[in-house]
Amino acid sequence: MTKSMNEMVDHAESASGLLKLISNKQRLMILCLLHENELSVGALNEHLPGLSQSALSQHLAQLRKANLVKTKRQSQTILYSLADSKAVQVIHLLHKLYCGSGN
Repeated sequence: MTKSMNEMVDHAESASGLLKLISNKQRLMILCLLHENELSVGALNEHLPGLSQSALSQHLAQLRKANLVKTKRQSQTILYSLADSKAVQVIHLLHKLYCGSGN
């Protein structure tokens, strides 16, 4: 394989990893909520009433492991926000396409 083909394979692998993570409806909702604000687990849980706090924590752990979200401690509260610039762009585009005015 040529260098550019190897790079394409690497990029395809990275892209498919991101798409696999956001293909889960709950994780997509979490990322969409974090698109607008830094939120605590409690605040996220309020916006996702059908999701138990333990399931939410598991989804957040997966997103953190993939470096899509990051945390920041504010006193005793841990705030989550988007961490990956590519994920931010994808979520922004999805938000614009599906949640923008006129939809």
